[in-house]
Amino acid sequence: MAYSDFTLERLIQDFGVEVRGEQNMFADAPAVEPSPWLTESLQLARDMGYGSEKSRSERLVSPILGELSRRNKNTFAVISGANLDGDASHGLNGECDFILSFTRLQDLVRAPIFCITEAKKQDMDLGMAQCAAQLLGAARLNERQKKAIPTLYGCSTTGVEWRFLRFEAKAFVLDETRYLITELPQILGVLQQIIDKQLAASATAQR
Repeated sequence: MAYSDFTLERLIQDFGVEVRGEQNMFADAPAVEPSPWLTESLQLARDMGYGSEKSRSERLVSPILGELSRRNKNTFAVISGANLDGDASHGLNGECDFILSFTRLQDLVRAPIFCITEAKKQDMDLGMAQCAAQLLGAARLNERQKKAIPTLYGCSTTGVEWRFLRFEAKAFVLDETRYLITELPQILGVLQQIIDKQLAASATAQR
């Protein structure tokens, strides 16, 4: 198996995890206004179009993550298309669309803090299941590297629609709020709050 083969039901069955929903998980996340660069980049994307998964990845998702990295002075790497070998013996392996990781090495996954899955065929539910599996893999990789982070976050996105989830204490919590690209300040606010929490958790873990 690989990450893309999992459903939420299979994760519950194979790993004994809990799955539940939560309304407005990031209700307290302050909105973050996009920079002129990001606004112009997304306007260009609209002008050029983004009908395929590849174009949405390149023209919508990548600029948003680039903005997040620059805003945080490159304190983490945005790794695209890397293999995340969490636990191959249990099917927790395969390529991830995007990983945010505390490392300066763009081609080496270290201490993943956030996984983003692009919803194939714009199926957000399958995207959430795949992302949940990746978070399980990330948790095992973090433990193996002795950099365990108690709470991990992930996201499933089409580039236009974004949904977030949290993994902690063997439970996946799915945010029932769906964010659209037209709500860009809210999406950036959620992403920034996640980074702030993970930076704080990582600093605590290293003490």
